[in-house]
Amino acid sequence: MAAELVHGTCVALGNRAALLRGDSGCGKSDLALRFLALPGEGELRPVLVADDQVWVEETGDAQATASAPGTIGGMIEVRGLGITEMPFVAEVPLVLVCDLVEAEAVPRMPSDPWERTKIADVKIALLKLSAFEASAPLKLKMALLLASEQ
Repeated sequence: MAAELVHGTCVALGNRAALLRGDSGCGKSDLALRFLALPGEGELRPVLVADDQVWVEETGDAQATASAPGTIGGMIEVRGLGITEMPFVAEVPLVLVCDLVEAEAVPRMPSDPWERTKIADVKIALLKLSAFEASAPLKLKMALLLASEQ
């Protein structure tokens, strides 16, 4: 089975995770922090998987899981405050990759079906989001709920 260490931040909503990718300073950790502050609904509670580096591992049946490297589990960088500890989930199915881009680079409508990207030999749904939009955490939540249908 293939495995890949990816530069990014990963958050989960229940049993589905999203990998946030982008250049340094593009808002990965900031969007994750705002996403984690959203209220939970039963089992659909926002939780951190990993910040800065994410292990993505093929599990078979065209599926992948995301997890934190052992040395950084439960830690997130909060600009202005430094490295902060918080609850995290050890491993969760990865169903979405969000490339963080400038607002004008976000398409009005995604392709149907959504684009896909390959990580650890698994094709995963791909969307573009603008991290610093006020609605970005809610868009991320909605995308995670819709990703399993893609």
